[in-house]
Amino acid sequence: MVDLKAKLREVPHQPGVYLMKDRLGSIIYVGKARDLRKRMSSYFLASRKTRADLKTRALIDSICDFEFHIVRNEAESLLLEGKLIKDYRPRYNVSFRDDKRFLLLKINPNEPWPRFQMTRLKKEDGARYFGPFAHSGALRATVDWLNRHFGLRVCRPREPGESDYKHCNADVIRNCSAPCIGRIERTAYLDRVEDACRILEGKGKREIFDDLRADMEKAAGRLDFERAALLRDVMDNLQKTLEPTRQFTRGRGVPTTVKPLEDLAELGEALHLDGPPKVMECFDISNVSSNHIVASMVRFTDGRPDNQNYRRYRIRTVQGQDDFASMAEVIRRRYARILLENSSVDPDAGVSQEDVVEAQRRLAREGRARIVLPDLVIVDGGKGQLGMAVRELHNLGLHDLPVIGLAKQREEVFVPGRSEPILIPHDRGALKLLQRIRDEAHRFANGYNSLLLRRRMKESLLDECPGVTPRRKEALLEKFGSVARIKKASVEEIAALPGISVKSAETIVQWLNG
Repeated sequence: MVDLKAKLREVPHQPGVYLMKDRLGSIIYVGKARDLRKRMSSYFLASRKTRADLKTRALIDSICDFEFHIVRNEAESLLLEGKLIKDYRPRYNVSFRDDKRFLLLKINPNEPWPRFQMTRLKKEDGARYFGPFAHSGALRATVDWLNRHFGLRVCRPREPGESDYKHCNADVIRNCSAPCIGRIERTAYLDRVEDACRILEGKGKREIFDDLRADMEKAAGRLDFERAALLRDVMDNLQKTLEPTRQFTRGRGVPTTVKPLEDLAELGEALHLDGPPKVMECFDISNVSSNHIVASMVRFTDGRPDNQNYRRYRIRTVQGQDDFASMAEVIRRRYARILLENSSVDPDAGVSQEDVVEAQRRLAREGRARIVLPDLVIVDGGKGQLGMAVRELHNLGLHDLPVIGLAKQREEVFVPGRSEPILIPHDRGALKLLQRIRDEAHRFANGYNSLLLRRRMKESLLDECPGVTPRRKEALLEKFGSVARIKKASVEEIAALPGISVKSAETIVQWLNG
């Protein structure tokens, strides 16, 4: 048992991010703080627990361990907090759990007349990117000032011309150098762009602030307080925008005590594999209702989420809630698809004496595999789910593909051909890695089930009404506005619509009111 009070004495009075863990080592809450020691100590004060709401009390009762990461400033702690919440999806966090990213600023020097644009996604498009920026309001104000200060265009056309100039007021109020009508040459315009980019990179920061401060003092000296206040705000926004921060990319380069490569090596040893399972795929079934039974497959590469290779499935062949049969279907579909995709680049595989798994490994080594076969398959569940997965893999000829089952109750690891489970200690990185991929598969499956449920709830009762085609449904809703109003309508009113006969109208009225 971790002595939390003793461990708290090692926490510094510095800005950073902290991660609270439960008894199984799962991360249940991520927070940020200007002073880590002060903030984290507050969780363990008796007065804090008595005043807290139910959710906070439940969180405090669940904390059995923690870790922390020191950063350089508050803006950096905000960026790291958002990144870690997206990675671990802690149950007690609400903010940042969507896929929204912090703002970036980009400018493409290859355009005829480059302009600054805000985006949340960095692409390989030849543009220069700055950020991410934690303070969106300060960033927008700073970009406005840069555009005015250097006379950069803000209009949207890729190559503005005379017709665009006629509808623009930026040149009239001297906020733009008007490249669209040739008032400035491209080389001179690009020099202005470069000067603005230098400021965003933090170069010449002291000189910029000295000039702005001098202008502010002059404005105040001549009693132009409005101008002085404007310059003061410009400096404040610049300070927030140019505050140095590291870019914490999801799944890469994050300072954390979670060590994926070490965890992989430990997992390989615990399961007696030939080596660390570089590529792992985990499956989970979500059957909240019998209407929508779905499955998820998430892939981890080098111990980290490989989001581009996540897959989700709607179960087709299983009636009712049957986790075993559902698991069999999704395993069969996934690995039959891999074999089919890779057979197009290795047409002799079907007649070769080479083992199927080894053939797939060879294609991967040669760089020819369209989909790389995983080094380890994980199914969420115990012996039943594992047995179904093994049966389907054997039917596909994948006898030597490592597969395990992870049961939730005691985090037991079941392996084929062994009656007793493997119990990996809860404080070991190998088990924590399995928990992370299992929890991610569970989150992904439940998210898909929720999506289908929301879609179903949006469907109208008219979809089940006899004789109502999509076109008739559209006409009815356009005329009456809702199903409730259609119920109140007479047969004559419904039959007045084009394409609906009196008989069809009677059927609709009788069905909706029956």
